[in-house]
Amino acid sequence: MNKIPSVDLRDFLSDDPSRKEKFTREIGKAYEEIGFVALKGHFLDDALVDDLYEQIKKFFSLPVDVKEKYEIPGIGGQRGYTSFGKESAKGKKEGDLKEFWHFGQYVEDNPALEAEYPDNVMVSELPEFNKVGETTFKMLEKTARYVLRALALHLGLEETYFDQYIKNGNSILRPIHYPPIQTEPKNAVRAAAHGDINLITLLMGAQGRGLQVQNHEGQWIDAIAEPDELMINVGDMLSRHTNNKLKSTIHQVVNPPKELWGTSRYSIPFFMHPVSDMKLDVLDSCIDENNPKQFDDITAGEFLNERLVELGLIKK
Repeated sequence: MNKIPSVDLRDFLSDDPSRKEKFTREIGKAYEEIGFVALKGHFLDDALVDDLYEQIKKFFSLPVDVKEKYEIPGIGGQRGYTSFGKESAKGKKEGDLKEFWHFGQYVEDNPALEAEYPDNVMVSELPEFNKVGETTFKMLEKTARYVLRALALHLGLEETYFDQYIKNGNSILRPIHYPPIQTEPKNAVRAAAHGDINLITLLMGAQGRGLQVQNHEGQWIDAIAEPDELMINVGDMLSRHTNNKLKSTIHQVVNPPKELWGTSRYSIPFFMHPVSDMKLDVLDSCIDENNPKQFDDITAGEFLNERLVELGLIKK
């Protein structure tokens, strides 16, 4: 496969059973073969997208000392600001050429989870930044819920199987700024080759070149979405839960050609995480003679902690 398949969520949401079945079949096939789809028909409208980009550009344009006061120690970068070069891919010592912000879950009716998650960080200089971030978080979470319902059907599970695990889940909205490149990077790219930790990732801002996906032949292919599409990929948690039936695909963000080094790049992934006590044990329906169980039993919280240590974001 050398092109990212495109699907339309409106098929799944329609009252026509054949359209719903078509979407389920197409997204299931894409996630088994390449692990990525471009999705139309999501819940983000153009005005919200424009507002979000305006706010994140304002935030990343703030003076460094202002941004750094929103970098919260001791929480592994799970909320607020993470400064340039702090995060590196698993197994890579060079820091990625990016800075980013994290909006986290807006917990409803669950004091225990409210106590477990760090508080969202409010930017006093930009009150609209906080409002637009929350609205975007909720619209992407809603989109992700329906994608996971389609995948539940594809896996032979009850349609709402994932709902209980993603309600108040430990999800993250991450606006990223890749600043202009000033000097020839030594072994560093904007985001080194990696797989995502979570269930699924919904990416805004994949319209320009930069994002590349590794297909099963080991070839890197450009993943470019249309302006009205989100790029959505399988993360390691879902791959593990399905015994690698649904593929968590290695991807990277490469540096632009030298003539474009003076430009910033923005992208905004939404990492859909479940609640931390979700068991990621391999589903029985994904084990057979040809596909024996590949992964040990683990909870989502334990798996996340392991990976944050590997990424250098928290200490053992």
